[in-house]
Amino acid sequence: MLKLYHYTLDASSRFARLLLEEYKADYALVERKPWVRDEKLLELNPAGELPVFVEQDGPAICGGMNVSEYLDDTRGLAMGRARLMPDHPHARAEVRRLISWFLYKTEKDVTSYLVNEKAAKRQGRKEPGMNGTPDSAILRAARSNLKTHLDYVEFLTGNRNWIAGDKMTSADFAAAAVFSVLDYLGEIPWKADSATKSWYQRIKSRPGFRSILADKVRGLPPSSTYADLDF
Repeated sequence: MLKLYHYTLDASSRFARLLLEEYKADYALVERKPWVRDEKLLELNPAGELPVFVEQDGPAICGGMNVSEYLDDTRGLAMGRARLMPDHPHARAEVRRLISWFLYKTEKDVTSYLVNEKAAKRQGRKEPGMNGTPDSAILRAARSNLKTHLDYVEFLTGNRNWIAGDKMTSADFAAAAVFSVLDYLGEIPWKADSATKSWYQRIKSRPGFRSILADKVRGLPPSSTYADLDF
């Protein structure tokens, strides 16, 4: 049995889930709260970070980028023309750059703050050291940073068929994982005529997105556009 240790509103975890769905893998989800010290998680990944993927009795594959590489190494060739990593080294490098951009740069600038202030503080308010009140200054800073990231995605989707080029790749799922978290929190000001919205509608309509769109966080309902394919 394949297992993915994840947190529902963690973009890297969602990235791994979306890829596993695209590869039609049969896997089990094990949810962990990142703000709670978890000995089992630390045994698997001493950094205590999510996601962690375990296949059978193999070693733990830690981090969204590493899960992506592992799945391509073990299942990519069998995908044929639908493989999510390009053949050419330059194109592969661009896919990796953009995965890193969304999973690390956008996470550092935007997503981690919004999730922490709007979700983690609420979910963990009974945990030691967790304050259930969002910090308005942090929210303002994250939303200001988000504008820059949205402009960059609009540039990419306005000049390319998909995020990394002419073909759908793992980079699209990294971006979509981030967008799905932000959309759940109601933080994306969708514009009717935007290239970003058109791209997200296409990726959101993938069969593998269904489980993501069914996600619910206790005490924090999703935005009105979250599960709507024709938003």
